[in-house]
Amino acid sequence: MNVRNCRKCGKLFNHIMGVPICPACREKLEEKFQEVKKYIRENRTAGIKDVSEACEIEPNQIQQWIREERLEFTADSPVKIPCENCGEMIRSGKYCDKCKREMTNNLSSVMEKPKAVHAEPKKTQPSGNKMRFLDR
Repeated sequence: MNVRNCRKCGKLFNHIMGVPICPACREKLEEKFQEVKKYIRENRTAGIKDVSEACEIEPNQIQQWIREERLEFTADSPVKIPCENCGEMIRSGKYCDKCKREMTNNLSSVMEKPKAVHAEPKKTQPSGNKMRFLDR
């Protein structure tokens, strides 16, 4: 049993996996997420600071939801975050398309490709080279 203190409220709870937040705080956070999502749909040109103030939530939490790809802004939205690899501004996730492609290519080149198994033909002895027994 893995008992931890909630990162938000400090209560003890049985931690299974993920961020150490108790079920009550996790539910409140999910309600905030739905509120933020609704606000963004209604105010497409709002920035992170505007959303943060309107919904009373930390800008870091909004950025975390963007990194987790739970939130994605439209192309005309001013909200963008930097790619963690090259710094290019992106709408959602951790990496831009170029960096994702490079990482995929690097990983696929590192992984060893299975080699074709060549079955060697069975060596057959010519019929003239058989073992013989002599009668005594």
